[in-house]
Amino acid sequence: MKHLIFFLTLLFATSIYAQTQTDSIQLDPQKQINAAQRLLSGNYASAVTVGAYGEMLYNQPEGQNGELDVQRLVVLFGYRFDDRTQFVTEIEFEHVEEVFVEQAFVNYNAAPNFNVRGGLMLVPMGIINEFHEPTTFNGTERPALDNAIVPTTWRELGVGVTGRFNSISLGYQAYLFNGFKSTESDGEGGINGKLRGSNGLRGGRQKGIQSTIDSPNLSTKLDYYGIPGLRLGFSTYFGRTQAEDEIEQFDGADIGITMLGLDARYAYQKFTARGQFIHASLSDTDAYNNLTGSNLGSTLQGWYLEGAYNVLPVGKRQKLFAFARYEKYDTHADTEGGLMRNEAYDRTDVTTGLTYHIAPGVVVKGDYQFRSNAADDSDVADRLNFGIGVWF
Repeated sequence: MKHLIFFLTLLFATSIYAQTQTDSIQLDPQKQINAAQRLLSGNYASAVTVGAYGEMLYNQPEGQNGELDVQRLVVLFGYRFDDRTQFVTEIEFEHVEEVFVEQAFVNYNAAPNFNVRGGLMLVPMGIINEFHEPTTFNGTERPALDNAIVPTTWRELGVGVTGRFNSISLGYQAYLFNGFKSTESDGEGGINGKLRGSNGLRGGRQKGIQSTIDSPNLSTKLDYYGIPGLRLGFSTYFGRTQAEDEIEQFDGADIGITMLGLDARYAYQKFTARGQFIHASLSDTDAYNNLTGSNLGSTLQGWYLEGAYNVLPVGKRQKLFAFARYEKYDTHADTEGGLMRNEAYDRTDVTTGLTYHIAPGVVVKGDYQFRSNAADDSDVADRLNFGIGVWF
């Protein structure tokens, strides 16, 4: 309750400052920018800019009780120190009880199409990790691939550069981040593993919370936008996980990571489509599992394809997309040593539904998910979902 009161007070106290422009919300993938980019690109009268986004969801697994949840409310603040130097931060309230800083970085425009950044930032892998505002994607829930493998929302502390080569229609990002935390002491002389087979690297996100670092990790992304309506992305991530000083000397305390991602978004008149492929190769997982008793796979891999069609007339302010997404992802695509693959981690989701944009920045969603896995005794409940999302 205290967190909610703080959130509402924060919104009221900052309402006197300039807000982000709602007409900057675009569905065209070549023009689409995320929340942080809107704060950085705005030409506002005030040095202070404010925005927010949020999601309220209803999930109903077949044969089970439904769940209602204020999944997230995120407040965005930007401050322009001068024409070249800006600060951006996102404060996130999850489930009305948890508070996180999702982003907090300084951006310095050192030269045309060349920015230097430092702080807590999103790792540019795939689509959703950077573009997760509720009006930017179809489906009440984010794609499961971007939960189990990427893993969204993936942010860490680091420094890097970003910009565009407009002459060749190419955007670039390159960062050095601290890595995932793979192990921790249990306080009794043992070692706990933070990574596991069901959701891969997700448990190792440090999120800027007293993060430990042993060796920096390299993250890059290239975006090509030279074909009308099409945006292509290629992401990479290389490095090793982090372990605390008293643990890192043990064999298997950390693992190596090579992650590659390909993504595409397309829009033509009333039709939109997107697709994504992620492959992560993990080294030294056999030693890691022996040390921690975990069941981490050595290869994580997944992909999805999605198509959507706006059933309302072209040019109408409102849009109603009927969509379908086929998604396949496996956090045990391969394993090392004596670890047997768990077929339950080879999962398939088919999601179909409606996304109704009733105004720029306001969306109502409904969908049904057919969920399964490759295990012989698979008993995964299908799910009905509804949601309301806002972004301003």
